[in-house]
Amino acid sequence: MTEARTELLEFPCRFPLKIMGEKHEAFTLTIIEVVRMHAPDLMEHDVDSRDSSSGRYQSLTVTVNAVSREQLDAIYLALTGHPMVKVVL
Repeated sequence: MTEARTELLEFPCRFPLKIMGEKHEAFTLTIIEVVRMHAPDLMEHDVDSRDSSSGRYQSLTVTVNAVSREQLDAIYLALTGHPMVKVVL
């Protein structure tokens, strides 16, 4: 007997992703480009940036208009595979 997968999210929905990496002048623009490959409607106001207290790291909260679990999985894989990214939550 096959069990149906229970989806915890209802799509479409606004979904925040927290992305952290070492501070670099191109970090924010690079991450926006990566996310836009899977969520082309991402706008600049959907991105919030913060530097660590030491100034060595930068975190971005990127809120996407998610349309499916597959889209979120693709974004997560693209981000975790990127050399500038240390952590994705």
